[in-house]
Amino acid sequence: MRAVNVNLAHKTILVTGAAGFIGSNLVLELLRSVSDVKIVGLDNVNDYYDVSLKEYRLEQIAKAAANTDAAWTFIKGNLADSALIKQIFTQYKPAVVVNLAAQAGVRYSITNPDAYIESNLIGFYNILEACRHSYDGGQIGVEHLVYASSSSVYGSNKKVPYAVEDKVDNPVSLYAATKKSNELLAHAYSKLYNIPSTGLRFFTVYGPAGRPDMAYFGFTDKLRAGKTIEIFNYGNCQRDFTYVDDIVKGIMLVMQSAPEKQKGEDGLPLPPYAVYNIGNNHPENLLDFVDILQQELIVAGVLPKDYDFAAHTKLVPMQPGDVPVTYADTTPLEQDFGFKPNTSLREGLRAFACWYKEFYKI
Repeated sequence: MRAVNVNLAHKTILVTGAAGFIGSNLVLELLRSVSDVKIVGLDNVNDYYDVSLKEYRLEQIAKAAANTDAAWTFIKGNLADSALIKQIFTQYKPAVVVNLAAQAGVRYSITNPDAYIESNLIGFYNILEACRHSYDGGQIGVEHLVYASSSSVYGSNKKVPYAVEDKVDNPVSLYAATKKSNELLAHAYSKLYNIPSTGLRFFTVYGPAGRPDMAYFGFTDKLRAGKTIEIFNYGNCQRDFTYVDDIVKGIMLVMQSAPEKQKGEDGLPLPPYAVYNIGNNHPENLLDFVDILQQELIVAGVLPKDYDFAAHTKLVPMQPGDVPVTYADTTPLEQDFGFKPNTSLREGLRAFACWYKEFYKI
């Protein structure tokens, strides 16, 4: 088990991507469970998907913060704005940084590559530089940098389940390449400047108030509108669906256990660097996933009991940038933190369906 060496209480925590799906849920959990915490949230609230969802998440955070002893500060700004990032670090001096801001989506990276270079590369570089200079003048600086990677880094790997020790040199999308680049950059900065950093490879995160570009959300929108949903690779895809609460629990545990700073035989620092998979360790067939989603949408009252799903389903070939299987080996996570995601797909989709009905006032 990894030692708990970062006390979050009474600390300042910077969460980038705070209006995003995972970021907002992390902020809510920090507000609920950490005493006297000071949270600085950064997000550019872009229109990659429905902005009202991001505004809803920020409203939920504001309500939660009003009922705690925590301090919540939201800054609307761009991660690629180096002057802004320097200002945030100078003014708030975060002890822990959780970088969840990124341009997401595999297919979008094919048509809008500039957004990925700006946010995922330049933006992450700005965070690393700010962490580096947080130690200037003998300051304590950043105790732990935790950042989002992705299961996409495994690319065209044939071996499953995917293990963090596997080579990840074959990305099949620009998005995946930027996430692998984040891991390489973090390793270099950990080595050069002794910055404790941990990357987390997330596997298909889902849940209430999620991203509309994800399959479960997009399918629901289309079915409600009477449109046809397309199931890629003729349904022969498997995904390691991970419920957002499990992701947040994993992040919380990791935040409190930074890789130890130590020196090698040459007297130089060994990089205080780690990477973990956070996945359900149980890939689901896409057709089974769609079947469970349909059932839960009916139970929740989002769709009528007599809905003709067959008439609104079409099997299509694989899309560019996609992979047929994602499957996480979570052994290191279990060994170091005694934690393994365990929310069932049915339980998670039921929570989503109930939220969807309430949010869209069906």
